[in-house]
Amino acid sequence: MNQIILEEKFLRMIKEDLGSGDITTELIPNSDVKAEIIVKEDCIISGVYELKTLFNLFNIQVHKSAGDAKAVEKQQRIFLLSGKVHDILLVERTALNILSRMSGITSLTQDFVLTARKKNPRIRVAATRKTTPLFGYFEKKAVKLGGGDPHRHTLSDMILIKDNHLKLFGDVRKAIRKAKKESVTHKIEIEVNTIRDAITAAEEKTDTIMLDNMTVEQVKETISQLKEKNLRDAVLIEVSGGITLENISQYASCEPDIISVGMLTHSAKSKDFSFRIL
Repeated sequence: MNQIILEEKFLRMIKEDLGSGDITTELIPNSDVKAEIIVKEDCIISGVYELKTLFNLFNIQVHKSAGDAKAVEKQQRIFLLSGKVHDILLVERTALNILSRMSGITSLTQDFVLTARKKNPRIRVAATRKTTPLFGYFEKKAVKLGGGDPHRHTLSDMILIKDNHLKLFGDVRKAIRKAKKESVTHKIEIEVNTIRDAITAAEEKTDTIMLDNMTVEQVKETISQLKEKNLRDAVLIEVSGGITLENISQYASCEPDIISVGMLTHSAKSKDFSFRIL
């Protein structure tokens, strides 16, 4: 993300948190202080770059920091800071919210990636658009730091024809042909939930076929039939819907190219950090 846009996001966050003023902190003399952020549980850290940008925006010096995508242990110091106490207390909660949320997503993503790649070393684990409005950049960046693929950042990145689109297009063949006619520069992905539609999509030479909410057996059979018809190598196969840590190995063993997991962003548990004045 452009640095200026990121800084603008931070200013909006701080303004929302500040309201008409920090009436508690204003009771304290604005002296120079040091502070630290401590992690309170083992995790994979994420959001270090973003916090450095936030701290710099408020003239807070970063003396030491952990690195993004690194494993950290309980009670490890993540940041050592110095600055004016009013500035440090102003950004404290925003910084912790970003760090906690991003580290939770990165940690969960790495769990999914490592589990899936035990069965299929070439598999890509992707996020979905199930992100928090106005916070999607941070969530998708956290997925990437965990070894995952952020998938689409915006609706303009590619053509992705889903079930509601199909109801309006009429059928898979019409949808793909319309997409190819209207756009020659964008990749085309289509969501299907039957073997027949998957074969049709491959025949129409779409770029990616998303097998949505299929069982492991259905995914296996779909890929098997595509191979029999010499259609498998011409497309990317993505599996989506109902993927968990408990079943991702089974889906990965079917040898799709991508497994997309909504819970990477909508269900990751935030990690616990403490921001302390020294």
